[in-house]
Amino acid sequence: MPDTPTPDEVWRLLTHVVIESRDPWRRAVTDRTGLPFSRIRVLKRLRPGPITLKELAYSAGMDAPAATVAVNDLEERGLVVREIDPRNRRQKLVSITEEGERMLAFAKSVPDPAPPPIAELSGSELRTLRDLLRKLEPED
Repeated sequence: MPDTPTPDEVWRLLTHVVIESRDPWRRAVTDRTGLPFSRIRVLKRLRPGPITLKELAYSAGMDAPAATVAVNDLEERGLVVREIDPRNRRQKLVSITEEGERMLAFAKSVPDPAPPPIAELSGSELRTLRDLLRKLEPED
């Protein structure tokens, strides 16, 4: 009987390769932008449009106090703004500014070369991996 991996096993392997190889890129983003990487993560979560601080905390995987600290910092830098939510005047909506969009684009422009295990794959292996990963991409 062939060795058939479980979806969970494959997922663990895939996330391990990605997560364990991203540190050099994250450090480069931090060095070039002058922002902690957690701030870049917050900016990315604001791309779809204004959201409440509570929604932002949840989507960025932070607790509310950490999200508040991040938004305060980003607001001081002119990268986000807070406005009263017209649907509920007791809460505020956070949105990314044009300067925040530029910062996010700058962060995304930092080179992110493939880690050695990926770079060492043959052309055929790379095509197979690419084709499989394309099947996993969410549809827009």
